[in-house]
Amino acid sequence: MAVTVMQAEGLYPDDTVEREVLGPDVRILQPHSGSLAELPDSLLTEVEGLFIFRHWLSAADIARFPKLRCVVRMGVGYDRLDRVTLASRGVTVCNLPDYGTTEVADHAIALALALRRGLLLHHDAQRAAPPAPWVPIESPLVQRPSNRTFGVLGLGRIGTAVALRAKAFGWRVVFHDPYLPNGTELALGIQRARHIEELFAQADTLSLHTPLTSTTRGLVDERLLRLMPAGAVLVNTARGPVLDLDALERCLRDGTVAGAGLDVLPEEPPGPAIPSLLSAYRARESWLAGRLIVTPHSAYHSPDAVADIRRKSAETMRDVLLEGRTTNVIPPDHG
Repeated sequence: MAVTVMQAEGLYPDDTVEREVLGPDVRILQPHSGSLAELPDSLLTEVEGLFIFRHWLSAADIARFPKLRCVVRMGVGYDRLDRVTLASRGVTVCNLPDYGTTEVADHAIALALALRRGLLLHHDAQRAAPPAPWVPIESPLVQRPSNRTFGVLGLGRIGTAVALRAKAFGWRVVFHDPYLPNGTELALGIQRARHIEELFAQADTLSLHTPLTSTTRGLVDERLLRLMPAGAVLVNTARGPVLDLDALERCLRDGTVAGAGLDVLPEEPPGPAIPSLLSAYRARESWLAGRLIVTPHSAYHSPDAVADIRRKSAETMRDVLLEGRTTNVIPPDHG
């Protein structure tokens, strides 16, 4: 019987790319569902390869795939997957570490620069009624990069791309990543902070690029934020739960943090009980004017990146499920 793979989110109008990569002998299912729970058991019984983009894959979902051998997370992060259950079933889990790197790095730097040059501050002031006077606004947001330090928490592919971009703009760049070998900083011409506290204490502008794990959930808390220099800016294009949003609000309110750029939130999309910081942002409360930028987890997005996601996902599934390779395989999580 032919190998069966499934992409259950109705992302594409056809299977031309998947067919080209996987070949004519693979059965490709592309139902459209809001969640895996909506799909009938009869459709899942033969599925050996599963693509996951926005869906969550729980233990209950996994139990309904008796032949599942490979899951490809169509993105970098894999916190949507119950990896402990997948490991117990012997299912191979993969991600796409090499897509959207430039887009996310560009987005992080764009958020930092927009805040550091006061673009939103002046934008909001000039469209007010009446508009503000035709003069610069004095703000701790506005800083010259060459006199300041840019911090990177997590120096993976995206973190590295951000570090190099920040360096090109003149920032002194410091990173913290306990999993990288000594000498990484020498290869990139940047500096290393041995401890996370050392990073926060130096970084006038700080960009988060750590995955969401049991270790990093809530990692950036009020204690760390209050170590940052006066007039600090924080950017998060990683995962929302890495950052304590209530702590960020308190630090923004009292001026410890001058501004923040958030592409990710703890709950996406925000539910009815939205965080108070987001509520203040949407209400355009005056204390937050020009100091907060929120984008809808769109840092990865461009037409090129969307095409990359589709093709690289199919290529990873082909390599692992059909050819027995270890392309983009994530180490199993046994709990």
